[in-house]
Amino acid sequence: MRTFLCIVLCLFLYVQETKAQNSPDCRTAIPVCADQPIMGLADGSGDIDDFDPNVITRSGCLEKGSVSSANIENNTSWYVFRAGTGGQVGFDIESLPTNGGAGVPTAEWDFAVYGPDVDCGDISNGAAEPIRCNYEVNNTRFTGVGVNPENGQAGAPFLVGSQNTYDEWLDVQPGQIYYILINNFNTNFNGDPEPYMLTFTGNSVQADQNNALDCTLRDEFLGLDITACEGDPDITLSALNSPAGPDIASVEWTVDYEDDGTIDAILPGSGTLGAELIVSSPNSGRYFATITTISGTPPTVADVGGILITFYGIPQLDPANPVEILDTNLSIDPDQNDIRFNVLGNGDYEYAINGGEFQDDPVFLDVPPGINTVVINDKNGCGTTEPIEFLVVGYPKFFTPNADGINDSWNIKGIETLTDPVVFIFDRYGKLLKQLGAIGGWDGTYNGKRMPSTDYWFRFEYEEDDVGVLVAKTRKTHFALKR
Repeated sequence: MRTFLCIVLCLFLYVQETKAQNSPDCRTAIPVCADQPIMGLADGSGDIDDFDPNVITRSGCLEKGSVSSANIENNTSWYVFRAGTGGQVGFDIESLPTNGGAGVPTAEWDFAVYGPDVDCGDISNGAAEPIRCNYEVNNTRFTGVGVNPENGQAGAPFLVGSQNTYDEWLDVQPGQIYYILINNFNTNFNGDPEPYMLTFTGNSVQADQNNALDCTLRDEFLGLDITACEGDPDITLSALNSPAGPDIASVEWTVDYEDDGTIDAILPGSGTLGAELIVSSPNSGRYFATITTISGTPPTVADVGGILITFYGIPQLDPANPVEILDTNLSIDPDQNDIRFNVLGNGDYEYAINGGEFQDDPVFLDVPPGINTVVINDKNGCGTTEPIEFLVVGYPKFFTPNADGINDSWNIKGIETLTDPVVFIFDRYGKLLKQLGAIGGWDGTYNGKRMPSTDYWFRFEYEEDDVGVLVAKTRKTHFALKR
C-alpha cells in the first residue's frame, strides 16, 4: 500500500533535515514494520565488515567486484523485520534525488534478503545465503521484491543480464525474522550520502498493514541480541528508535553484565540527550535504556529482555590444563587413549584432530599415542587456531621393523616425560628379549636375529606424582610385530 505523495514529500524534507538514522552494520540492523515508508540515507559501510573482503567475495548475487580493495558493501543499510501475519511480503526501494530534492537520483541500489531466522554471524561468514537478491543494472528508479510499480514488471529469480530489478515475493509465516541489506556498490565511490525510500508491499501488507510486519519488534528499539568478537570495533546503541520518538528528554543506560537479572552499573550515555551508548569489547552483558519524556508521561523502558551483547574470544587452550587425559592404554581398562580439550572463553567451539573432521564435542576417543595436533574453530567467526601439538603418552599396539622409516622401532610414546621409566619385553614363553629406558626402542631383533611376526609381551614400570607423592605404576600387556 503506497502512501500519499504529500506525506512522502513531508517525510523526505524531514529526513533531509534530520539526516535520518541509518545502520550500515548487520548486528545493529534497524527494526521496521509496515505502518509507514522508511526514508533512508545510506552513508558508508559501517564499523565492521559484514563480509570480510579477504574471505567473502560473493553473497548470493552480490559480488566483491573488480576493485581489489573494495568490499561487497558500499553505502550500506541493514534492516530487520519480524512477520506478524502469514502471506506475501515484498518491498520497493526507490532511488531519490540528492541535494535536498534537487537534481536526479544517482544511486543504483542492490539488495539481498536473508532468512528466515538466521543471525548476522551466519550472514557475515557466508554460511547463510540470501533467499532474494538483485544487483542488476537499473533502468528504472525502483528495485525490490514483488512488482515494479513504475513499469509493472513482475519479480523473477535472479538471472545475470536479465535487467529485471525485482525478485519474487517472499512467502512468510508469523514470527519469522528476515534481514534486508540495501547496498549501492556499482556507483558513487566518493562516499557521499545517498537517499532512498523503502516501502513494504504484498497481499499480507495490503490486508493488515499495521500487523503484517510485527511492529512490536520496533518497540524492542535497541534491536535484536548481538554477537561480536573480542577486538571488534565499538558497538553503538541508540535509543532514538524508541516509541517515545521526539518526546525524549533524557536517557539513562544500565547494564547487567552477568545477565542474571541484577543491574550492575549505570553507564554514561553520549550524543544528543545521552541517547547513544558506546559498548566496547569485551564488555558482554544485557543493556537497558530508560527514557524520561518531555511530556511527563511514564518513562519508556527497553523491552523486558533488553539487548544482550556477547563478545566471543579467539579460541585458546587453558594453559593450566590444556589436554585432560580421561583414559590411557597404560591403564588396564579401557585399553585406549581418551582425552578432553579444555578451552578458555565462552565461544561456540568445534575441534578437529590430526587433520580430521570438526566435531562439537571436546572429547576424543582412542587417540593414537605420541604427538598429535588439534585445530579449534569458533563457530561465531571469531577465529581459528593454527594446529596445536599435544602429546598422548601410550604404547603403540604394533610396529613394522621393515626399514621403511615408519614404525621401525617400538617403545612407549612420550616415555621421556615420565619419571624413572623402564620397559621389559618378553616373548610368549616369558623370555626377556630387551630392556628399554626413556631413550631408544626395540628394533625387533634378539642377539642380532630378526624375531618373527607375532605378539610380544611387555611390562612397563614408572612413577607418577599423586598429590605430591610418587606412586609406582606397572602395566603389563602385549603388542604385535608385523613384517
